Amino acid sequence: MLIMAPQVCTELAPIWQIIGWVLWVFKIAIPIVIIVFGMIDLGKAVVASKDDEIKKSVKSLVMRAIAGIVIFFIPTLVGAIFSLVGEFGSEAYKTEYNVCKTCVTKPGNCPVSEN
Repeated sequence: MLIMAPQVCTELAPIWQIIGWVLWVFKIAIPIVIIVFGMIDLGKAVVASKDDEIKKSVKSLVMRAIAGIVIFFIPTLVGAIFSLVGEFGSEAYKTEYNVCKTCVTKPGNCPVSEN
């Protein structure tokens, strides 16, 4: 008996594409917002001229910058996970995972069929 591979990625390509666009926006907007808010806090502390507040603001800015960098690399991590998962299984499964990977990591190139 021949079992056909599920077409989950192909059928749900629009949803995967939306997830890809959301990740893309997060990748760009969240690090910028985090760093801008950190700079504003640091600017307030410098204007207040209190050493304790400046030290606390610098530490907060560094932590926010690290968080921004981590968030920036989340799509890369998702792409790597899709690559690892896509290596297993038959050729039909690899094709499906490539559709998912493309829609999530490069939403502009997602093969969305219009019904």
